[in-house]
Amino acid sequence: MNRRSILAGAVLAVGLAGTAFAQQDKVKAGFIFVGPIGDGGWTYEHNKARLAVEEEFGDKVETVYQESVPEGADAERALTQMALGGADIIFTTSFGYMDPTINVAKKFPNVKFEHATGFKRADNAATYGARFYEGRAIQGLIAGNITKSNKIGYIGSFPIPEVIRGINSAFIHAKKANPDVEFSIIWAYTWFDPAKEADAATALIEQGADVILQHTDSTAPHAAAEKAGNVYAFGQASDMAEYAPMPRVSSIIDNWAPYYIERVGAVLDGTWESKDTWGGIGSGMVEIGEISDIVPEEVRTQALALRDQIASGEYHPFTGPINKQDGSAWLAEGETADDGTLLGMDFYVEGLTGDIPN
Repeated sequence: MNRRSILAGAVLAVGLAGTAFAQQDKVKAGFIFVGPIGDGGWTYEHNKARLAVEEEFGDKVETVYQESVPEGADAERALTQMALGGADIIFTTSFGYMDPTINVAKKFPNVKFEHATGFKRADNAATYGARFYEGRAIQGLIAGNITKSNKIGYIGSFPIPEVIRGINSAFIHAKKANPDVEFSIIWAYTWFDPAKEADAATALIEQGADVILQHTDSTAPHAAAEKAGNVYAFGQASDMAEYAPMPRVSSIIDNWAPYYIERVGAVLDGTWESKDTWGGIGSGMVEIGEISDIVPEEVRTQALALRDQIASGEYHPFTGPINKQDGSAWLAEGETADDGTLLGMDFYVEGLTGDIPN
């Protein structure tokens, strides 16, 4: 064999190696969960999506997960261990995993990272989240119509923009349906703690709330509402249909499966790139669970119409005129909020009482 043939063979080998690198025969996908996979809410839906990835790709993909990982240093250790264990892509599924994700991504540049609900990105770290506030608008419309006490309770997890957006959206649309509505907010400072969530729901009910909204992950508030009787609740992150038709009258369902399948597939075919994704009702990332027959048909029709208007882009849940809590102008008549403001939202809208904790 002459030198030209040897050189040609070497070039071909390099090319084939590059192809093999770009298209992997098998991908190991890791998932870091903030709660248990049986929480019935947030983590339950993420784990359903993990299983959908396995079903979609079969033996081309191996998935691993760690549940109930605290946010902070524990998350960084879990991420490091997963990366060292050979994961090609790791999904971190809670806001408090943001800095740990970025820190570990710097140490493992050949591993792809995907962080849910955050805003920090790197060449090998993408972000993804859902426009939950769209679903909160529909919940608010229903809540404002079905409350008899005009008092709605809201269990917040942590005072971060995602949760504040949801409170504002629910309040705006409850107020449109019923100008006499008042919101009471209790901060649980947890994503998943059934005891704390039940205590918060009970306290709100004792204050006169006959509708409970939540941005926490367990079904404990539903159990508290059921025990109290004549108190309505909404599924959070998952359908929580075991409590239908009462107290659970509808729900926000997070559908992560299409996104996870798409992103793992991109690693398999070598097309993965870092990007920001923020899906909503229109993209199917946010779904509205079946509305119970307990809800009057007229209200159900209004709620489904609002869902369809949001999905088509005909209506934005934050459309002016809307003032901030202190009465200062925020959105003029017909003006809609930009994504940058929504992603950093740190204020209540006019009509909400109380302060946002630091």
